[in-house]
Amino acid sequence: MAAPMLFRWDGLSMLLHRRHHAEAAKHFVIGQSYRLVEQEERSEVSHNHEFGWLKEAWLSLPESIASDYPSPEHLRKRALIATGWCTVTDYPCGSRAEAMRWAAFLRKEVDEYAIVQIERTVVRVFKAKSQSRRAMDKGDFQASKTAIIEWVAKLLDVAPAVLARVQVAA
Repeated sequence: MAAPMLFRWDGLSMLLHRRHHAEAAKHFVIGQSYRLVEQEERSEVSHNHEFGWLKEAWLSLPESIASDYPSPEHLRKRALIATGWCTVTDYPCGSRAEAMRWAAFLRKEVDEYAIVQIERTVVRVFKAKSQSRRAMDKGDFQASKTAIIEWVAKLLDVAPAVLARVQVAA
């Protein structure tokens, strides 16, 4: 599937921006019809707001759990996983011992934010979904942002609105 491409409406037709011509040639067939859907860009303010309140929340973590989240990024990724904004990959094994070996191997291979669990003879790897503009549209970003603000608020035992009020410097 092609990445989103930029078009300009000239009043008669949608014109592909020239920087996307080579990419379009790889993905589309001349003469074939394609659906064009407007993708609403997400707000830079909303994007920056998430990282602002997350940093403040991270700085407010109680000492008893602070070591579980070495950085604001660890907190964000753990919140994404905890709220279901993640991918889950299962590795079925023939025995519990094999599952334990696989888990040890996978913990070294996956990114530092992933969670590796063993359930009987299955190793399960949870990886947070990317919130990049390319990976998430405006709606999914807002839904994931809401989910993680609620999860972090519960972790800190504050109302989500308290975190939402954090102001971000421009």
